[in-house]
Amino acid sequence: MSYKEIESLIEPNNKPLALELLENIISKLPLEISQIIEESFIHKRIPKEYLFSSILFAYCNASGLAFNIKHRGYTNYSNLYFAIIGSRGDIKSPAMSLATAPLNTYDNDKYDNYMMEKKALESNSMPAEQNNRKQLLIQNATIEAAMYTHCKNPYSIGIYIDELSFLIEKMANKNSNEGKDWRTFLLQGNTNHHIDIARKTTESYRLKKSCPSLLGSIQTEFINKLFADGNLESGFIDRILYTTKLTNNNKLSRYKVSDKVITTYNESLNNLLTYRCAIEDENTSLEIFLNKEADELIYNYLQKLIDEQLTLPQQQKEYYAKMQINIYKLVLIAHLIKNSKNNSFQSKITKESVELAISINEFYFLNFKTILAHKSTEIKEKYFLQELIKRAKKNKATQTDITKIFGLSKGYVSKLWNR
Repeated sequence: MSYKEIESLIEPNNKPLALELLENIISKLPLEISQIIEESFIHKRIPKEYLFSSILFAYCNASGLAFNIKHRGYTNYSNLYFAIIGSRGDIKSPAMSLATAPLNTYDNDKYDNYMMEKKALESNSMPAEQNNRKQLLIQNATIEAAMYTHCKNPYSIGIYIDELSFLIEKMANKNSNEGKDWRTFLLQGNTNHHIDIARKTTESYRLKKSCPSLLGSIQTEFINKLFADGNLESGFIDRILYTTKLTNNNKLSRYKVSDKVITTYNESLNNLLTYRCAIEDENTSLEIFLNKEADELIYNYLQKLIDEQLTLPQQQKEYYAKMQINIYKLVLIAHLIKNSKNNSFQSKITKESVELAISINEFYFLNFKTILAHKSTEIKEKYFLQELIKRAKKNKATQTDITKIFGLSKGYVSKLWNR
């Protein structure tokens, strides 16, 4: 029996709880959201939790600074950071692509407009700098380009990275100035701080409020990189909403997700995007109010988080602090999702939207505990094997004995043996 198998017998398993909560959340989502999640799981084998997180990111990015909640003296917007965790072949990328398809279509159209206007300016010998490219998503950009693009698109910028571990590793590299700048940008952007860039030789600029969102995937074996060289200490790790693998469908379908389901989802997200663009054109932000029941519920939930935080282990305690910020963001997203079909964004936030947001907040906390358990297991397993090798040598056992008993590869045992 391996150490992981031994550990699984004594470590609490958060997966059943997270799965139960996920199904409860999906059942409370509008049909245009729940149907695309269910049909994509059946016909495209996309894990429900992966598509759910990707959809939340899409709504985060589409809303940007156009909508806000003011509560307890703070103004809160909807931008959040999501990391989808899984192994190769777990259908992470299709979930991200499907959820963000309307945003990608928007970017395609705006890019075509940008290129046409650029050619028109150049043909009239006018400076091309007068032409700004509107966009929602960036995929491959330096930190300087990302911040400059955000300056040109002040209401939001979505950082969409298929493989997030490269960016995480760069942040953890003490010799990488770009990595440090990415971490600073994302740390400050999470709470909508300003961006002020001063340059001697190129354009200087200032953005009064930033609003980045993040969506990317991480392979399970790279989880420990998340906690390396300052990422944990900086608080960046606590700002990410993790999605671990919960659902699995091994049965091929002869059918596809219905066009009606995809169209209905796209229309809902595009309704939000259109409304946001109108607000952006007026250079304002729509404050959305909580009704009395919703206000009371969010107050009580925050007090519960504060009380429970006192008794938690250190890493969970720090994550709880971020949950007290995230709940506002999730309440806003829940409201926007529930009202996108009918464009009734100005209506007051209800108790039901707050209940949904609380369930989502707790869902991601369970996923975070799974991440911590995985990290803890890997560290303990490494220590266990090192001690095992020491005792094997002392008792004159061979490498072959170790490989036979524990089912480990010869190369791995040899590597540990010769340290």
